[in-house]
Amino acid sequence: MINFIWLFLIVSGVMAAGATGQVDRITTSLTDQAAVATNLIMGMAGIMVFWMGMMNIAAKSGLMQVFARLLRPMVMRLFPDVPPDHPAAGSILLNISANFLGLGNAATPLGLNAMQELQKLNPDKDTASPAMCTFLALNTSSVTLIPATVVALRAAAGSTSPADIVAPTFVATVVAAATAVVLDRYFRRKLSGKGRGGRR
Repeated sequence: MINFIWLFLIVSGVMAAGATGQVDRITTSLTDQAAVATNLIMGMAGIMVFWMGMMNIAAKSGLMQVFARLLRPMVMRLFPDVPPDHPAAGSILLNISANFLGLGNAATPLGLNAMQELQKLNPDKDTASPAMCTFLALNTSSVTLIPATVVALRAAAGSTSPADIVAPTFVATVVAAATAVVLDRYFRRKLSGKGRGGRR
């Protein structure tokens, strides 16, 4: 769907430029914005390499596993349908820990693996299970300690204090995660109540 939206925007823009006699502005914009994109990427490269390197060192030193162990008692309470010794539990904990440390490249495969393992526990293969919905909510609103990408974007854009976003991002993601958990609990109770009412 997103491809059709982009195609529509591009085609409509070209048609509007042609109708108003401003086709030359398309060429100028393409050249200028290509230069802006290149400068932005080059500016981001250094800071991204630094933060990702630091976070990978933390992961390889076992810090991610330490976080996973600390989070296990709290997180597994959110997944009562997942056996503590099931592979899904390990993937969920490592995904949350990777997101916390800003390791998006490590969090993605862990998240996909967690969903695959949760699907194995899902009795209805055509519908997302409550555990899958809970994990998606947590993964989307994951608490992040170091938002490396945002810091890099701010640095590339010329911010004098690109790391000032760290504390607000941490607070915002904590609030988002707490909201996701509260809503997840609410809808779980609501749906389970409907299920009990239907069985009566």
